[in-house]
Amino acid sequence: MWDIGTVRAFVCMRYWHPFSDAVAHDVKDWEPDEVILLPLYPQFSTTTTASSLKDWHRAAKAAGLKAPSRALCCYPDEPGFIAATAKLVRAAVEEASQHGKPRVLFSSHGLPEKVVKDGDPYQFQCERTAQAVVKALRIDGLDWVSCYQSRVGPMKWIGPSTDEEIRRAGQDKVPVVVAPIAFVSEHSETLVEIEHEYRHLAQEQGVPYFVRVPTVGVEAAFIQGLAGLVRQALTRASGGPVLCGTGLRLCPAGKAGCPQAV
Repeated sequence: MWDIGTVRAFVCMRYWHPFSDAVAHDVKDWEPDEVILLPLYPQFSTTTTASSLKDWHRAAKAAGLKAPSRALCCYPDEPGFIAATAKLVRAAVEEASQHGKPRVLFSSHGLPEKVVKDGDPYQFQCERTAQAVVKALRIDGLDWVSCYQSRVGPMKWIGPSTDEEIRRAGQDKVPVVVAPIAFVSEHSETLVEIEHEYRHLAQEQGVPYFVRVPTVGVEAAFIQGLAGLVRQALTRASGGPVLCGTGLRLCPAGKAGCPQAV
């Protein structure tokens, strides 16, 4: 039987405290038999999950942490994550429906198009999340689109962009529901970019009503889903150092950036 008393959770961040180096020393001091790495990026990207795992392994080596580790690379359609997201989106759609038939924008952080063309599976997985949420909502004739935000620099980024979709909604005079599906906690891209910048853009473009869907945060279904992923990793008898939340590779063979074997 799996004993919950033998497990301890550590929070580790890539760009803010607590950083990998400090946490790696804390984990070493606890003397674990095994380390399970659970990224809070539901969708895998070489630019986020992979770089964070690389930084952890660097820090663990520097700290002398020798316990074997396994990483869960992604869980874009994990049932708990999808159920929690659908619950929040449904409430927002009901609110926006008081002002007309709404359009749901499933918004994710964008990537340069070149990164995706080189085999990064992120866009494929974000669209998989959006499709799973739509299926869970069971709203007949739902108007929705998968789009991308936070574009910077001169390179061409994947699209459509969230701001373009807000402008289109203004032209169509439909309420807008923006649901961040690649973020699981609130931060600048939800509380500032969506809540303030996109809301202001929607007002400028004549969108009749605007709703920002909160991130899943500590929704019970989401937390239970994460716990299930950790149990799965702890009890799996076989598998490499990187595990997929589905148990099997979900990315198409052409996605060379996927860490799972084909």
